[in-house]
Amino acid sequence: MTVAAPAASRPAAPRAGRLALVLAAPLGAIAIALAAGAALIAAAGESPLEIYALMLRETLGTGYGLGQTLFKATPLICTGLAVALGFRAGLFNIGAEGQLVVAAFAAALVGVAGRALPATVLLPACIATAALAGAAWAAIPGVLKARFGAHEVINTIMLNFVAFALVAWLGRGLFVAATVHTAEIGPGAVLPRLGGLIAPLRGSPANVAILLALVAAVLVGFLLFRTRLGYELRALGFNAPAAEYGGVSIGRAQVTAMALSGALAGLGGLNFVLGYKHFFELGFSDGVGYMGIAVALVGRNHPLGVVLAALFFGALSYGGLAVNQRVSKEIVDILQAIVILAAICAQPAVERAARRLEG
Repeated sequence: MTVAAPAASRPAAPRAGRLALVLAAPLGAIAIALAAGAALIAAAGESPLEIYALMLRETLGTGYGLGQTLFKATPLICTGLAVALGFRAGLFNIGAEGQLVVAAFAAALVGVAGRALPATVLLPACIATAALAGAAWAAIPGVLKARFGAHEVINTIMLNFVAFALVAWLGRGLFVAATVHTAEIGPGAVLPRLGGLIAPLRGSPANVAILLALVAAVLVGFLLFRTRLGYELRALGFNAPAAEYGGVSIGRAQVTAMALSGALAGLGGLNFVLGYKHFFELGFSDGVGYMGIAVALVGRNHPLGVVLAALFFGALSYGGLAVNQRVSKEIVDILQAIVILAAICAQPAVERAARRLEG
């Protein structure tokens, strides 16, 4: 009787080649963006090598810069995971910004109302509230998609505006007088700064929320690649009719995927509310929900890729501030845009090459 060779004994060349192709798109996109940025910096009368060296030194060469990079990358990891999970299930969640805002507002309210509670109760309550609020807000377009076939792109975009308006309206009676922010949360809800645990990061806003984001990335990877639910979600994204024929409930899977996506996005708001300012403030998100789309695309919708892409965009974001006195910060925005466009354009070519390799 012939026994098939185990996966570990099969030739590794095709797998290595596919890994190289997977890495080629984002790395190539970054290289193209850096080359274009160098041309813009030179046109502005500065040395590209000096500016890039300054950005690298200020973001990764100092403890404070590294802390700033981690701080800016934290919500991007969460929103990138949210978008990536939706993509894996064949859904385009553009509502991470609204889900993050609603979740942060809800977590802040719990943190203020439970001010007298101990940390063992209040902190888990705030984290759970953020995840549940984000999940509930994202489940709305999921239900509309499953029940009526309404496209999730339109619904999530519209719900972003609804979220902003709803929070602003509710805040009229809850914000501190003459401000656009809530009262401070109770001390039991505060996430510690990493500077108190890691001396070189002292003074930076980096906090334990980055650890929550990394744990979320690990859990998403386990869910997608080691569980039945993850298999169903990926099957739904690959071929919905085939998944339904195989026994997957399309509607239930869509609602589940959107709810999980919203929960991940909701965790991104904890970085600001629990770990930094210790209150909710209108406008704090600054587009990180939309940037999560770019993070997911550059990270190839893989949890590890999302983490690395978020760190890259976080470093770019703070690096732009660090070199602002020598070159315009808008150059960094252009770099981000070129990375995204190059990654999108390279995607079809990479997929075709991967199919040829597998064939």
